[in-house]
Amino acid sequence: MIGPLVRVAASAAAARSLRTAAHDAVLRAILTVSAAAAVAAGAVCLTTAALLLLERAVDGPAAWALMGAFWTAVGLIYFAAARRRR
Repeated sequence: MIGPLVRVAASAAAARSLRTAAHDAVLRAILTVSAAAAVAAGAVCLTTAALLLLERAVDGPAAWALMGAFWTAVGLIYFAAARRRR
C-alpha cells in the first residue's frame, strides 16, 4: 500500500528537479546569447568610433588597414589562448 505512494512522490520530485534543471539550462542559454549580442554591439560601436577618429588623423584606407590589423591581432590572440587551454 505504501510502495505506490512512495513511487508517486519520488516521480513527482524527479519531474520537479528535471523541470528546474531545464529551466536553468534555458536561462543560461538566453543569458549567453544576450551577452554575446552585447559584446558584438559594443565591438561594432567602439570600432566605428575608433575608425572615425583614425580617419581624422590619417586617410580612409589607412584607417581601415589599422582597424583590420587590430582585429586580426585580437583574433590571433584569442585563437592562441583557446589552443593553449586544450
